[in-house]
Amino acid sequence: MSDVRDEVRSRYAAAAAAVTGTAGSADAAGCCGGSSGPTGEEGRFGASLYDATALAGIPVEARLASLGCGNPLAVADLRPGERVLDLGSGGGIDVLLSARRVGPTGFAHGVDMTDAMLDLARANAEKAGATNVAFHRGTIEDLPLADESVDVVISNCVVNLSPDKPRVLAEAHRVLAPGGRLGISDVVAEDRLTPEQRAERGSYVGCIAGALSRGEYLALLTAAGFTDAEVTFTHAVADGMHGAVVRARKPAAPTPEESPR
Repeated sequence: MSDVRDEVRSRYAAAAAAVTGTAGSADAAGCCGGSSGPTGEEGRFGASLYDATALAGIPVEARLASLGCGNPLAVADLRPGERVLDLGSGGGIDVLLSARRVGPTGFAHGVDMTDAMLDLARANAEKAGATNVAFHRGTIEDLPLADESVDVVISNCVVNLSPDKPRVLAEAHRVLAPGGRLGISDVVAEDRLTPEQRAERGSYVGCIAGALSRGEYLALLTAAGFTDAEVTFTHAVADGMHGAVVRARKPAAPTPEESPR
């Protein structure tokens, strides 16, 4: 587990360095983004998956550091006043967009384990003038937030990188308030592919080898306590592998009438 985490951390640190001009290109870092992505085809990873008008006012460094496989804000249905958490927040693009959506009465948190990405995200927040954001150092398997402290959990092509996905989903459930929801983008395999076949299609930091199948994802969400779980494929990233939208909800607290007597 630590070997996978160290590899992911080092490659994402390289991507942050590429954006800040202290290393080679972001594509050379081999991460889950860049203009071509791991499959070498445009438009499957990175900032190109966002509506260009939504990116107005977002620092170019946040756009260049976008390494995801989708746009979680397009499915999270964020509302003013909500508290949002982005798992694996990277250069901060989804946190900044979330902060704009929830407005001054809401708040957007990001968690990332890579110091270089956290530094970049905080610099981007300052450039954007965002005051309702915070970036925390930590892993998505052990979130540095209190129980029931957020209304929405989002993530962009990061859960598949974790070597302990059941723990990630359990932590997401823990920090969500009752009735809270999960709305993430991820790479998901068709159920027909074995783990070995997924590994043939890419590396962990290429966001493919560590991907769950649709059936596995749904089973883990249910095991973590979520309801209304669904996994919807959006675009192909390799044979049998897809960018996908994953949605689920934490059950609401029982009303006084429903509580056991």
